Amino acid sequence: MGAGKTKKAADRERFRDVAQNRKALHDYEILERFEAGLVLVGSEVKGLRERGASIRDAYATVRDGEVWLVGAHIGDYAPARVGHDPDRTRKLLLHREEIERVRSRLVERGLSLVPLRLYFKEGRAKLELGLGRGRTSHDKRHAIREREVRREMDRAIRAVRTAR
Repeated sequence: MGAGKTKKAADRERFRDVAQNRKALHDYEILERFEAGLVLVGSEVKGLRERGASIRDAYATVRDGEVWLVGAHIGDYAPARVGHDPDRTRKLLLHREEIERVRSRLVERGLSLVPLRLYFKEGRAKLELGLGRGRTSHDKRHAIREREVRREMDRAIRAVRTAR
């Protein structure tokens, strides 16, 4: 723990979300999830901690046996002497077997590798990737209906429990 930090503050920092891509959960049916590390420069890490990031328009791709994050925006850190390009393509770190599994699944029709969440885990920046199939507007309506039914069931269960 750093000087002056309480244990609670250190725990919050250890697993802090920086950015989420909620739209991806609406637009894609996520079949498989992966946790990837990011290759970042120092000012990018400071920028993530201070200003956060945007992964809404980002996607991941496999090129030459490596996975790359394209279109993510990480704000610059003003006090840094040498800044960084906020929209540069960044290398993702996955195990070789995971890269091969992703590459073979991406060949399937309609599958995409989308970033779901950017967060810090024990001081290191991580990206949760989802291997997903794009939803049609009919599928989106069906997913919304299922979610609303699930919410209503949870509310009813909570109401019964509190009535006891």
